[in-house]
Amino acid sequence: MDSILIKDTTREERERIVAESLGNISGSCDGCMAGLAEMYQDYIDGKKEIRDINMEFNARYVSGAEGPEKKSCEVW
Repeated sequence: MDSILIKDTTREERERIVAESLGNISGSCDGCMAGLAEMYQDYIDGKKEIRDINMEFNARYVSGAEGPEKKSCEVW
């Protein structure tokens, strides 16, 4: 695959790109990996390019704006 742009990929290819990029999303107990998978849903759905999602995330990080709450998978 030469391009990861929405116009050059199918939904299935975008799902694979995100899954391969994130690795094992269920392997992290603090819930952040699942949040990352959700973060890229607009790319998978063909609504936003990956670069746009990453730029929005970085802008929130640099600005200190609040992001989604971390979840825990601890079982008591």
